[in-house]
Amino acid sequence: MISEKELQQRSGNKCELCGAEENLSVYVVPNSPSDVAEVSILICNTCNEQIEDPEKVEANHWRCLNDSMWSTIPAVQVMAWRMLNRLKSEGWPQDLLDMMYLDGETKEWAKAGLAENTGKAIIHRDSNGVILEAGDSVVLIKDLKVKGSSMVAKQGTAVRRISLDHENEKYIEGKVDGQQIVIITDFVKKI
Repeated sequence: MISEKELQQRSGNKCELCGAEENLSVYVVPNSPSDVAEVSILICNTCNEQIEDPEKVEANHWRCLNDSMWSTIPAVQVMAWRMLNRLKSEGWPQDLLDMMYLDGETKEWAKAGLAENTGKAIIHRDSNGVILEAGDSVVLIKDLKVKGSSMVAKQGTAVRRISLDHENEKYIEGKVDGQQIVIITDFVKKI
């Protein structure tokens, strides 16, 4: 286990997620594998509070992950990946997740804590029962009238880079003809 003094030295006495220099404390990354020596990171009170209480999350604070996600420290990568996943509904975190690379062990570690944070994992499935993930592409299997507009999304239309509704397994979002719409998963097929 790494000491607080070593963490301060490693981080340059800054929050390893947002770069703040005040009110720093050691944070032990949950669900850490037993064979990883560095399971702690140095973070500020703001990051700690928002990690621990999802109700207090301010999405714009986490734009700092654009820099910290490139850290070579696996524990920092894991927390950046988890927070980006928690914020996926904002749109911009999905772009960062698409760019982010985690080796196999680090990604397993990151995923281990994601299900815990969200409670019961919501799984989105297309009309054939195939699991959908954020960023996937789907095709519409029937014409869909878009509520609140005169638009009809035609059968066979490809919807790229979908995002998932984290509260309802039947809803996904995507752009059709330049308009962001909610689509029911029963009417799509993964490409």
